[in-house]
Amino acid sequence: MRLIASVLAFAALAALTACSKPAPPQGRWEGGYAKAGTLIVARVEIGKDGLVRVSAPPITNLENAKPEQLEMERDKLAAELAAGWDEVKPREFKFDGDTFRKPGGFAPQMIWDKATNQMTLELYIGANPALPVVLRPVSAFHDNPWGSA
Repeated sequence: MRLIASVLAFAALAALTACSKPAPPQGRWEGGYAKAGTLIVARVEIGKDGLVRVSAPPITNLENAKPEQLEMERDKLAAELAAGWDEVKPREFKFDGDTFRKPGGFAPQMIWDKATNQMTLELYIGANPALPVVLRPVSAFHDNPWGSA
């Protein structure tokens, strides 16, 4: 009888553990991406409710841009991100402990490294493979996330 009770208790505990969802990390992350003619600047904020605000405006086709033009475009992106942040609506993502996906979706949208508290935004532009935009944790967002530490 004790054996049956122990097995049932273990099964119940295993079922509860399997059904529990890990809580997404709370906080803010920001950063940028500049490679192969593409510039991206991004912000992510995850609230206590687990909802995610994310914005990552890109500029592409800058392969032949001069350094002065690239700097202007970087400044333009940072200003656009800061100016539009208040309009970004929070949304739900499914979180499995390290990967965020859209509800019902398969493709990773963000990957969180718990050990470093680093977030990587997987940004899909057109039919291209995802671009990994590495974001660092911040206590407050900066007007220019490119140069912020």
